[in-house]
Amino acid sequence: MGLALKRPIIYFDVETTGLDPQKDRIIELAAVKHWPDGREEEKCRRFNPLIPIPKEATAIHGITDADVKNELPFARYARGPGGIGDFFKGCDLAGFNIIYFDIPMLKAELVRAGENLDISDIYVVDAYRIFTTKEPRDLGAAVRYYCGESHTDAHSALGDVQATVAVLNAQLDKYADLPRSPAELDTSLRHPESVDREGKLKWMDGEISISFGRHKGRTLKYLAREEPDYLRWMIDNEIAPDAAAHLRDALMGHFAAPPEKK
Repeated sequence: MGLALKRPIIYFDVETTGLDPQKDRIIELAAVKHWPDGREEEKCRRFNPLIPIPKEATAIHGITDADVKNELPFARYARGPGGIGDFFKGCDLAGFNIIYFDIPMLKAELVRAGENLDISDIYVVDAYRIFTTKEPRDLGAAVRYYCGESHTDAHSALGDVQATVAVLNAQLDKYADLPRSPAELDTSLRHPESVDREGKLKWMDGEISISFGRHKGRTLKYLAREEPDYLRWMIDNEIAPDAAAHLRDALMGHFAAPPEKK
């Protein structure tokens, strides 16, 4: 049946050079505007970000520097009548995980171009929120999905352990491409940019960088030189315990090369 519209709604998605709205740039935007009368209007364009596209980003969306070297920057399409800012003005927004990613990225790009994405008086429909609300990602949901039964002993420690064993075995049976060793399962399911399991450290342009807090985006090389006490604080507080060796090496002036892609 679709949505009952009283004003236009734009379904959109962006591909970017990374995850930081202040530092990274949009390299592709696709947007389809649905009008209450049934009309549709589409925009799909690539942009030259004027900064290098990291290999880790290209591995996700497949867009390289060469693909966009002849494109114009985002700002050239953002301003004035018919521009991106004008296209989005006054429209509700829809997409998948746009609240946490696409909207902040688009808003930051428009601000840099002298435009604004005002979301104070519009509605946002995020399919990711619907997904996680209707299909909760907890142990009980996993038991129902993979084992076809209810988790009757929920929040009993032993009951939860037994349910987890059943779910994991069912996952291994269902997905033939999953590795069978703990070591391979641990590494293969991590984000390719992550150095540690929690993603506190990430590979960016061939160097290990911080992915959180006030030093987000700064490399270990920079911090070892300018703020070594911050790295010591991370080690002492076990911020990234499975990557602590990288932190210690950085303080000694040793920096690892990124792992080879398989």
